[in-house]
Amino acid sequence: MSSSHETYLEDGDFDTILSSDIDFTGKLEFEKPFLIRGKVTGEISSMGVLVVDEEAVVNANINARHVLIRGKVKGDVKADSKLEITLTGKLAGNVVTPEIMMESGCVFNGYCVMPEKEKVQGQSDA
Repeated sequence: MSSSHETYLEDGDFDTILSSDIDFTGKLEFEKPFLIRGKVTGEISSMGVLVVDEEAVVNANINARHVLIRGKVKGDVKADSKLEITLTGKLAGNVVTPEIMMESGCVFNGYCVMPEKEKVQGQSDA
């Protein structure tokens, strides 16, 4: 039995899947669940869920509600809700998120800041 807290999603849960033969450079913006299996260079911004699959290579700063890393990411990650890095995940970059789950065996090189959820989402204490 795995001790992972990973969120399991199937292909049918995603509005868009960037397949393994795609090499995208630029800015990605989306709202619905998005799965990356290919290569992305640039910037990623979302109000939804982003999954970087095992074979994916992402060289981009990421700003999303929930980020799940199963592949390789080089860049800073801001996750308003949660960041998960699985056994196969590799992240080289700084993180800002109120909740982080790292499966034993993953690789994370960077700094992590964990503010309260309201402060990550831009809400004040008032």
